[in-house]
Amino acid sequence: MTQTTYSSLTGRVVLITGGASGIGAAFVRAFAAQGARVAFLDIDAQAGEALAREAAGTSGPAPLFVPCDLLDIDALRAAIAQVRQALGDAAVLLNNAANDQRQVLAEVTPAEFDWAIGVNLKHVFFAAQAVVPQMQARGGGSIINMSSVAWMRGAPALPVYAAAKAAIVGFTNSLARSVGPDRIRVNAIAPGMVITERQRRLWYPDEQIIAEIRRTRQAVPDAVTPDDIANMALFLASDESQRITSQCLRVDGGLG
Repeated sequence: MTQTTYSSLTGRVVLITGGASGIGAAFVRAFAAQGARVAFLDIDAQAGEALAREAAGTSGPAPLFVPCDLLDIDALRAAIAQVRQALGDAAVLLNNAANDQRQVLAEVTPAEFDWAIGVNLKHVFFAAQAVVPQMQARGGGSIINMSSVAWMRGAPALPVYAAAKAAIVGFTNSLARSVGPDRIRVNAIAPGMVITERQRRLWYPDEQIIAEIRRTRQAVPDAVTPDDIANMALFLASDESQRITSQCLRVDGGLG
């Protein structure tokens, strides 16, 4: 498939959280290939450094990797400030980092609940809080928050994750109204069943089960890939979507 070129992304500063692997790594590669000035944060320093080296070989500017534990809000703020000092004001924030750890409702402790909210929601709020002034200074921007179809479908093994992903849509809508006058657009993407390396290792080791879900529960029975999600993010970040805000867009093959 030929990737669409968005000339408006060339040279723009794009900040991605959780960018070292999975869908996040697809975001880093896709925006770097558009000629954007990409910075990404992740707790996995080894994977982040390897991806930065790999993406440096593309035609665009080499991505900047900043190791960061997103559960530490002070560290998150410091990392965002470091990116701004190195690259300038962010035009795009892609709040991607998340963890879909399965949980049993009756066994979730307050500490586990706080961890799940922290890794799936809290950093989204505070990354946006830190980046909005940068976008106001440059006259606009695009914030893209990663939701999930899990909250729409009521995934039973993901009670806190689903709650957090639903809350992200509420936050997206509220923030879009708040910063719209500054020409900052805020949207969410809800991926369907994207089988990353981690998903395959932890939850979907059986190819036959994956194929059966795609055949019986998706309107389009083909694999939804990280690149499919990245293509939506590119569009939402570009000027071609300049009148689209306060939306949650599903990329799930019509999962029912």
